[in-house]
Amino acid sequence: MLLKQYYLGCLAHASYLIADEATKQAAIVDPQRDIEQYLSDASANGYTIKYVILTHFHADFLAGHIELRNHAGARIVMGSQAQAEFDVLSVTDGQVIDMGQVRLKFLETPGHTPEGISVVVYDLEKSDSKPEAVLTGDTLFIGDVGRPDLLASIGVTADELAEMLYKSVNRLRELPDETLVYPAHGAGSLCGKGLSKETFSTIGEQKKFNYALQPMGLDEFKKLVTSDQPAAPEYFVYDAIKNRQERADLESTMQKSMTALSVSQIREMQTEGAQVIDVREAADFEGAHLVGSLNVGLKGKYATWCGTILSHDRPLIVVAEAGEEEEAIMRLGRIGFDNVVGYLQGGMAALNGHPELVNKIERVTAPALHELLREAQPPAVVDVRAEKEWLGGHIEGSINIPLPQLANRLDEVPAESPVVVHCEGGYRSAIACSILAHAGRNNMSDMVGGIKAWSASKLPTTAAEACGSGCGSSCSK
Repeated sequence: MLLKQYYLGCLAHASYLIADEATKQAAIVDPQRDIEQYLSDASANGYTIKYVILTHFHADFLAGHIELRNHAGARIVMGSQAQAEFDVLSVTDGQVIDMGQVRLKFLETPGHTPEGISVVVYDLEKSDSKPEAVLTGDTLFIGDVGRPDLLASIGVTADELAEMLYKSVNRLRELPDETLVYPAHGAGSLCGKGLSKETFSTIGEQKKFNYALQPMGLDEFKKLVTSDQPAAPEYFVYDAIKNRQERADLESTMQKSMTALSVSQIREMQTEGAQVIDVREAADFEGAHLVGSLNVGLKGKYATWCGTILSHDRPLIVVAEAGEEEEAIMRLGRIGFDNVVGYLQGGMAALNGHPELVNKIERVTAPALHELLREAQPPAVVDVRAEKEWLGGHIEGSINIPLPQLANRLDEVPAESPVVVHCEGGYRSAIACSILAHAGRNNMSDMVGGIKAWSASKLPTTAAEACGSGCGSSCSK
């Protein structure tokens, strides 16, 4: 038996290849949408990808089940509660698929979603009663469990899902302690609140260290798994719906999206509502960018932040360094943003001779900001980190507006005085500055290196307690 994990860091997503070395039959579990790595490994080892298994309808990315069906002829397998537009092999609790000496046994483990399943993997050459591993999807993570509050499934409440999750987790808890646990996500995923950096574990280890696997009653479990969950991007619901639908595969959408556009074409599209996303690093974007463009750098949580600040139903244009256009567009495709209509031909060099179309954003160092704050008329400081980060330590007097909320809270950013924006390290603040510039603000600067640089310069911070109002600032409420 071969069981291989593929880990995609930018989405904190794990997918799997399971194969029988004798029969050469293989299954792919929870694939990403760009499937070349699975096809390459299958070809190199002589495997036939017979099945593509979705543990549930994912909300944080568009899965590659359609692509593997179209390109490898794989049969799509889902739990019996899954309602999909495409043809599926529907499996019930306890049902098995044998691929020679490799057995896949399906457990219905709802809770994160109603249709959730886990895949228990047996190597029959060793044992038909003790499993080698369990692929738990978003039901059980390393150090956490899947959140029941995404409400991706219409008509099912978080309370109902939490009760399902309680039963599912207890079922998984009964597997032998030595059973390897392989989840669909790791640290950084918004599908849970406290995922470990480890990408696999054992049932025994999770029984010791995972808070959700400790003995407790239903009410206590519900309270634990529903509290302090991070805000989920709006595109999660969109992706959960898209994963149910028959749709075009990534190859066909990429062919449409890889269209070189001139500056004049892009400017005309902008007047008609097209979005422009500049994927260069913050320093390059802030040094010079096309008026009206937004910035999300490729070297970060690119797909998640694009899904947070961009619309999936308006035309989208990419500005990138030469040769990086395809990667930028493909990674948008991973979250189902197939609305890319092209990219700026020649990159920023195309704007040479058009100074009226170029904007820039000032940058300021932490020591320089410290000096400015001591002046008679100091700038306002806007901290775009999450409220929990801000509460743990921030620049005194700063205004906390978490980045996902910024576009809807622009009126809270002072319009008449200079503004300095910062985050933890500079990635989110560049996105925030681009949102402000897009809204017509021209009085802001980006603090280079964020609060990390401020702390490294041994400059003072202060902490606060949450007031409970969600205002994200020190107040008397």
